[in-house]
Amino acid sequence: MFDVAVVGHFAIDSIFLPDRQVPYVILGGSAAYVSLAVRRLNAKASVFSKVGGDFPEAYLWWFREEGIDVSGVVRVKEAQTTRFELKYANGFSNRTLRLKSRAPILTVEDLPKSLKSKAIHIAPIAGEITFEVAEKLRSCTEVLSIDPQGLVRNFDTEGYVTYSPLMDKRILELANIYKSSIEEIKTVTNISDLNSAVKAIHDYGVETVIVTLGAEGALLSIEGTKYKIPAYHCEKIVDPTGAGDVFIGGFLAEYVRGEDSLWCACVGSAASSFAVEVVGPTFMEGETEIHQRARLLYEKEIKG
Repeated sequence: MFDVAVVGHFAIDSIFLPDRQVPYVILGGSAAYVSLAVRRLNAKASVFSKVGGDFPEAYLWWFREEGIDVSGVVRVKEAQTTRFELKYANGFSNRTLRLKSRAPILTVEDLPKSLKSKAIHIAPIAGEITFEVAEKLRSCTEVLSIDPQGLVRNFDTEGYVTYSPLMDKRILELANIYKSSIEEIKTVTNISDLNSAVKAIHDYGVETVIVTLGAEGALLSIEGTKYKIPAYHCEKIVDPTGAGDVFIGGFLAEYVRGEDSLWCACVGSAASSFAVEVVGPTFMEGETEIHQRARLLYEKEIKG
């Protein structure tokens, strides 16, 4: 029994940061960021993913050393791992995302028959999860969380990302928790007003909706009651990649322990503040440090 199982492709990211000509090539994908955040908070994490023959064994060794179960990572030797190129503008005001290669989709057969987890987070990055897989995952947990970003991404002939509304919205009906950026929830619902878009997600039966707002924090909506979750002010943002994924990882690690959702969201915000201070999913701060920042945010929210 895992605390949080994350389903979605690992990636190899080439991250171009402002004022740097040479990219950082590092492990990426929502599954990497979410599961590491879960472990930083001393919860049991596992990853179910599919990679190619070019995926470095060192990455799997790293995750085993972290105590993350990667026995559900399927290697297809003749295939390529999902790879993205990320280019950030000065001040991180804009990001260009380009798909360089894509691993095969996940299938129901890729999942173990005995899979059980307190929470499962569906985290596609390039259309690798079907409704049938999501339906199977729904039967393996009491709490199903979804980030639909990889289901609304389209890729042109050169791999550059464009967005279109979520075609098969049945997947939303399976979820207890929904998390996405503000741009993505507007794309998913095809509704430009944020409050109306949040309501539309709730109308599918989703109890908890989280919308990350970058430097402005996040919006938490629990069955229609909204809370503004502040961001922790960082001295310097080094790399914002994966911040939203770390947020939901922190949220779920606390949520499966029965903590109230407002606290869970503050933990998510605190965890993401550490993630943006380093390149890639390499932040090392643990439960003590994350909770310390979370308490400051929680008190700020309560008093506000």
